[in-house]
Amino acid sequence: MELFANLAHGFAVALSPINLLMCLIGALVGTLVGVLPGIGTIATVAMLLPITFGLPPVGALIMLAGIYYGAQYGGSTTSILVNIPGEATSVVTALDGHQMARQGRAGPALAIAAIGSFFAGCVATVLIAVLGAPLTKLALAFGPAEYFSLMVLGLIFAVVLAKGSVLKAIAMIVFGLLLSMVGSDIETGASRMAFNIPELADGLGFATVAMGVFGFAEIIRNLDAGAEMSRDLVQQKITGLMPTRKDLMDSAPAIVRGTILGSILGILPGGGAVIASFAAYTLEKKIAKDPSRFGRGAIEGVASPESANNAAAQTSFIPLLTLGIPPNAVMALMVGAMTIHGIVPGPQVMVKQPDLVWGMIASMWIGNLMLIIINLPLVGIWVRLLRVPYRLMFPSIVIFCAIGIYSVNNAPVDVVLAGAFGLVGYWLIKHDFEPAPLLLGMVLGPLMEENLRRALLISRGDWSVFLSRPLSAVLLAIAAGLLVLAVLPTLRAKRDEVFVESEG
Repeated sequence: MELFANLAHGFAVALSPINLLMCLIGALVGTLVGVLPGIGTIATVAMLLPITFGLPPVGALIMLAGIYYGAQYGGSTTSILVNIPGEATSVVTALDGHQMARQGRAGPALAIAAIGSFFAGCVATVLIAVLGAPLTKLALAFGPAEYFSLMVLGLIFAVVLAKGSVLKAIAMIVFGLLLSMVGSDIETGASRMAFNIPELADGLGFATVAMGVFGFAEIIRNLDAGAEMSRDLVQQKITGLMPTRKDLMDSAPAIVRGTILGSILGILPGGGAVIASFAAYTLEKKIAKDPSRFGRGAIEGVASPESANNAAAQTSFIPLLTLGIPPNAVMALMVGAMTIHGIVPGPQVMVKQPDLVWGMIASMWIGNLMLIIINLPLVGIWVRLLRVPYRLMFPSIVIFCAIGIYSVNNAPVDVVLAGAFGLVGYWLIKHDFEPAPLLLGMVLGPLMEENLRRALLISRGDWSVFLSRPLSAVLLAIAAGLLVLAVLPTLRAKRDEVFVESEG
């Protein structure tokens, strides 16, 4: 009964006019981001972080969440219509979805993608609501030592699941932790690593670094690659939108399987929507009576990955809301948004901020409903937008970013810093460093330092406190085990194949 009371409270929060508007804006922007290749969810959420300063915390997070799961919807539209995946999660959808479009069945493909996404989104939201409370009860056992160990585990997850070299991932985390220490000491207020530069006295803004490393770096990378979106587009009108009864019968089991698989992979840190869509497609192909149909317009090849990526996008909020561990780069930005609003992410959020958590969970149902209404009628508009070349779009994106960063502190130096971090981000991408762990290190750095100091104060400087407390010792043991596994070369080879995480 407590669950229903919490959900009722959540809907009361989510249905307020401002939160409904935020949810609609998030869903619309997310769909647009998903449709347009070369922008990317991470870059967009980073760009919009400064805007959330002036918004109430609940509305801000509802909007950012809407962008994340909305992008999963939007990516399928262009994958199916023009064989251009707007999001990395939609790469697999293009295989069969575009073949269906070429056979004149774009309507059923888009409808099944939307229905699958809607069903998966609803199921994943139920999971968040059901698992949230029990995991939060665990939170009462957490003291400063446990929090510190949990954050160490979160950083080790980022190392294990980052693609490529383990050493590079560790370097990124250390770099992120160092950036988080610039400014003033959190206990004494003494200046550190500010090099007597007044502008650095308050530290580096999270939004500034995120915008540079993801937003500006993405723009430079796209210009360098000559990202043009004027391709051979589908010119015919989309007719016959509704799927036939056979389409529904064929796709229903695939939608259910994709939802289950996506929900599980979304909860695992580092799993994410990209892996979920690939895994779901592979599963459908393995269990199909006639695997040769796949790649030639099999409707299951659209239904399953689209359900999986949406379910994974939403269940990735579970570790974020209950444990404060962001399972992927977008969730790391969400942690940033929470800290900007003075909310400490972690097990206490559900107890201390019920409006935020349950309002966000309820908004996902509303958001999924909005997305299905938005996506089906607007297909024609999204296709027209694809005809705008990237070289004409990027100046407006740069201006929008610059205004956003400037508006945070009214400080021109922030825009310059974001530009500098854009160059750093571009260099990192070029040299196969993954920027997501850097961001995670920067977000968790101050929280880790605070809990480390608290734990040592309570234990009167005795470092064994982290091992003498059972829960803390277990978390550190898991972290150490994961790190050992990451270094083993056999697993590293496999990991590079499986965890193909895309930032674009």
